[in-house]
Amino acid sequence: MKRVALLLVFAAAAAVAAWWYFYRDSGNDELVLFGNVDFRQVSLAFNGSERVAEILVEEGDGVKKDQVLGRLDTSLLKPQVAQAEAQAAGQRANLARLKNGSRPEEIAQERANLESTKADAANSKAQYERQSELALRAVASQRSLEMVAAAWKVAEAKVAANQEALNLLLAGSRIEDIQEAEAQLAAAEANVSLMRHRLADAELKSPVDAVVRSRLIEPGEMASPARTAFSLATISPKWTRAYVSEAQLGQIRPGMKAAVTVDSAPGHPFSGWIGFISPVAEFTPKTVQTEELRTSLVYEVRVFVDDPDNILRLGMPATVRPIIEDRNKPTVQP
Repeated sequence: MKRVALLLVFAAAAAVAAWWYFYRDSGNDELVLFGNVDFRQVSLAFNGSERVAEILVEEGDGVKKDQVLGRLDTSLLKPQVAQAEAQAAGQRANLARLKNGSRPEEIAQERANLESTKADAANSKAQYERQSELALRAVASQRSLEMVAAAWKVAEAKVAANQEALNLLLAGSRIEDIQEAEAQLAAAEANVSLMRHRLADAELKSPVDAVVRSRLIEPGEMASPARTAFSLATISPKWTRAYVSEAQLGQIRPGMKAAVTVDSAPGHPFSGWIGFISPVAEFTPKTVQTEELRTSLVYEVRVFVDDPDNILRLGMPATVRPIIEDRNKPTVQP
């Protein structure tokens, strides 16, 4: 009987051990990942080298997209813009003059000049003919006849010149002159656009909704494209950067919902979803100090988080519990 009792005791102990071995994790078999809150950061610099006139935000200020953060001194830029606009206006007027051609008053004036020279030419011809008759009768000298003939030729030349001038007015501007004026106007307008763009660049605007992390420049200092003026932290999207082992990789997929909690708000889980699973394995990051895990290969996972109240901060430790939708029991117990 004692032997049977001992056998029963051993059998019971083995059954208990086997049950513990196979079911020891049944009450805590959900996948839990650990990581840190992360989000994008933006470094902004002025797109010009000029003295800073105004800084309009402080560290910690929330800013909206296209909000002005600072301004450069524009005392030199504004006159340059005005000069470029005046040059463009002059080129525009010149092109319009060439395209419109001569005014009716100018054509009428040139016609009057032509008629005047024709009258002078007719008078010179009449004088020449009269002097010719006198020369035949030996009343007028040969020299006077030559002088009258020369005056007639000059009058005829003036008629021809005035006729050509009238023809030019009637024909209008040459196409080459118009094309040259159009090119000069295009260059002037491009210069205006460039100067206006430089003037607009004097204002540094936020490209996204964000929070000012660092203010790195002050009024009176010289700005340049190589010098960062502000460091911004984007409000959205935010995510938790975690790592999963190869054995656990099959339990998650992109798009899977997850709950994210942080130590500062343990009773306030954040809704999230798995947005990225790295296709390349890497060694466990140096922040993991466990000797067993330091040589393990893991995959980066980004769990994007909804944070409408802006509670999460950069680098904050976070716990991620992916929601396994095909389980019968409640999937998330933050």
